Amino acid sequence: MTYQAKLLASAASALVFTALAGQAAAATAAPAPAADNPDAVAPVTVTATREAADLQKVPLAVSALGGQTLEVIASGGDDVRMLSARVPSLTLESSFGRTFPRPYIRGLGNTDFDLNASQPVSFVYDDVVLENPILKGFPLFDIDQVEVLRGPQGTLFGRNTPAGVLKFDSVKPSKDVKGYAQVSYASLGTVNAEGAVGGPITDGVLYGRISGLYQHRNNWITNDFDGQKEAGGYDEYAIRGQLLWTPTEHFSALLNLHHMKLNGSPQIFRANIIQPGTDEIVPGFRRDHIFQNAASRSFQHVNASGAVLNMTYDFGGGMKLTSITAYEHAHTLSHGDIDGGAPSGPGFIPFQSESADGLPKHHQISQEVRLAGDAGPVHYQVGGFYFYESVNINSFDYDGTGALDGYAWQHQITKSWALFGTATYHVTDKFNVTAGIRYTNDQKNFEADRITSPFGAPTTGVLRTNPKSDDVSFNVSADYQVTDDVSIYGRIAKGYRAPSIQGRLLFGDSISVAGKETLYSYELGLKSYLFDHRLRANLAAFDYQVDNLQVTAVGGSANFNRLLNAKHAQGYGFEADLEAKPVSHLAMTAGISYNHTELQDPNLATAPCGSPFYLCTVRDPAGALAGTVNINGNSLPNAPRWIASVTARYGIPYGDGEFFAFTDWSYRSRTNFFLYDSAEFQSPNRVEGGLRIGYSYKGGQWEAAVFGRNITNDVSLEGAIDFDNLTGFVNDPRTWGFELKTKF
Repeated sequence: MTYQAKLLASAASALVFTALAGQAAAATAAPAPAADNPDAVAPVTVTATREAADLQKVPLAVSALGGQTLEVIASGGDDVRMLSARVPSLTLESSFGRTFPRPYIRGLGNTDFDLNASQPVSFVYDDVVLENPILKGFPLFDIDQVEVLRGPQGTLFGRNTPAGVLKFDSVKPSKDVKGYAQVSYASLGTVNAEGAVGGPITDGVLYGRISGLYQHRNNWITNDFDGQKEAGGYDEYAIRGQLLWTPTEHFSALLNLHHMKLNGSPQIFRANIIQPGTDEIVPGFRRDHIFQNAASRSFQHVNASGAVLNMTYDFGGGMKLTSITAYEHAHTLSHGDIDGGAPSGPGFIPFQSESADGLPKHHQISQEVRLAGDAGPVHYQVGGFYFYESVNINSFDYDGTGALDGYAWQHQITKSWALFGTATYHVTDKFNVTAGIRYTNDQKNFEADRITSPFGAPTTGVLRTNPKSDDVSFNVSADYQVTDDVSIYGRIAKGYRAPSIQGRLLFGDSISVAGKETLYSYELGLKSYLFDHRLRANLAAFDYQVDNLQVTAVGGSANFNRLLNAKHAQGYGFEADLEAKPVSHLAMTAGISYNHTELQDPNLATAPCGSPFYLCTVRDPAGALAGTVNINGNSLPNAPRWIASVTARYGIPYGDGEFFAFTDWSYRSRTNFFLYDSAEFQSPNRVEGGLRIGYSYKGGQWEAAVFGRNITNDVSLEGAIDFDNLTGFVNDPRTWGFELKTKF
C-alpha cells in the first residue's frame, strides 16, 4: 500500500467513525444531562494547549489519567513505567530499573541506554521539560493528573517532541486546608507511604502545600552464587514543597522545590534466559533466583533536585503573561552485572561484563515566557523558550573479580532557544481553525575520551564534535462541532528532534552523530458524548512519516552503540479512548490502539546479535558489509502493533459509604527489542491485571482496601542484551497488599 493510500485509509476510517457517532447522537437525541446526574461521565479538563480546556474541545489526540485509576495502578509502589499500555499507543521500559524510563508513543522512542540519550517523547513535569533521562525517573506522588499527548507537540512544548508529550501536574496549593495520607504494605516487603497537606498560610495572600513519598522493597531475589538475598530491593524518598503568593488579584507566583533519592538494585539481568530459536523463557525459570558473581557489588544511587518559579500576571481583558524559570540537577551511579551470570553459568558466558555508569555532574536551566490573550475572534499565544544543559558522564568496566579495568568519560553542553506562536480563529460558534509555528535553534558541544580500555587498547585521546541545527515546526488544525455532543477535527503537524551524539567509548574508538530528524503527521479525530452522556468516545486515525529518523544500533556482534539515521520511517493506525457509566454504580474505561511502523531505507544495515561465541536466529537478509544485515522494512523497536486497556469499578452503597471492587487490565502484542529481526529477542503477547477491593467512607474521606498487582503472575520479557549471550530481564512478580487512606 502506498503512502497516499494509507493516508486515505486513515481519513476514511475517521469519517466512518464520525458518521457512526453522528447517527448515534441523533438516535439518542437527548439534551445534556443535569449537573447532578450520577450516571453521567464527568467532564475532564486538560492543559494540552498550555491552558485549561475541556478535553472534548481540544483538537488533538490526548488521554488523561487521574483519580482512582492513577491511585490503583500505583498502589504496588511502581515507578513511572506503571503507565505503560494504560492508554492507547503508549509503552515504557527501562534497562536501568526504577530510573531512566524509555517512553514510546505511536512506536516512536529510543532504545539507547546512554545517560546522554535524547528521546522523541518529552516529559513535562509541572510545566518544565525534563531532558536528561535520569530526571524523567522522578517518582509520581500527589499528582493531580497525567496527560498523554500523541503526535508532534513542537509548537507549544519544550524541545524534541516529534512523538508526543507525557505531562505530569502535581496538586497545587489551595485556599482551603486539604490533604491526604495513605500507607500500604504488600508482599516482598513492599511499603508505599505518601501524603500531603496544604492550605492558607497568610489568608488571601500566601498558600502552601508540602507532600512526600517513601517506598521500600526488601531484597527478594536470592543469588544462588553465594546464597544471599541481595537483589530486587530499593528505598526511595521524595519531597515537594510549594508556595503560592497572590499579593494582588492580577499577579501570582508559585515556587516549587523538589528532591528525590533512590538507593536500590539496578535492572536484574539474567544470563541465557531465552530458549535458542524461540522467544520463550527457558524451562525451570525462577523469577526469585539469579546466579551472578557480581550481584553483591551491584547498586543504584540516584539524587535529583529542582526548583521552579511560575509567575503569572493577568492584564485583564483576557491577556495574561506567564514566566516559568526552572533549574534541575541530577546525580547517579549505577553498577550492575551486565552478563547476568558467573564464569560457570548459567549456560555459556563468553566473557564477564560488569560495568557502571555515572552522572557526577549535571544541571539544566530553562526559561519560558508566554503571552496569551484575545483579539476579537482570535485567541493567541506567543513566547520564547531558552534551554541550557551541562552533562558529565563516567563509564567504568570491571573484570571478573570486580577490579576496574576500563574507564571513559563524556561531557556535553547543550544550548537551545526557540520562538513560538499559535492562534485559534473562531470562524463561527461551531467551527475553529488553529495554526501554530515555532523556530528552534540547537547547538551541542561534546567531547569524550577513553582513558583505559578493557581490552588493552590505547587511549582514544579527546574526541570532539559540535553539531548545530535549526528548524521550523508547525501545527494546523480545524475542529467542527457537529452537535452539542459530537465534534470532529483534522490536524497536520511537523515535529523536530535536534542532532544526537553517542560517545560511549569503552568498547569503541569513535563517536557517532545522528543528524536532526523531522516528522510530518496527519490526524483525523472524533470526540463525542453518547447515550445521555453515559459514554464518552474519542477516536483518532493517524498517518506519519519521519525523515532522517534517529535510531540506535545497540550491542550486536560489534559490542558497541552507534547512532544512525534511517532515510524514512512510517507509521499509521488508529486509537480509541472510551469512558462509560452503563448502569448505576458501575464505571468503566477502555482504550485500544493499532500502530503499524516500518523502517524505509534500502541501504540501512546494522550488526545483529552473534559473535565468535554464540549465534541467534536472525531473520533479516545479509547487508552489503560483512557481518551486517539489512533492516529495511522492519518495524520500529519496542513498538507493539496492538495496545489495549480496560478498567471497571463497581460500588455497593452501604451506610455512609460503599463497598467497591476495581479491576484493571492491560495488553500489548508481540514486541521486537532491536532494529534487526531475530527469533529470540522478542516478547510475546503480554497481559497484566490488577484488583482492588475495599470500603470507602463518605466519598473517600477514609478508605481501606486489599489489592493485587499482576494478579495472574504473568512472566514476560521486558528487554534483552544481545552482545554476550541470550540475556534478558523480566517484569515484576505478583504482589498482594493492604492499604489505608484518608483525605481531608
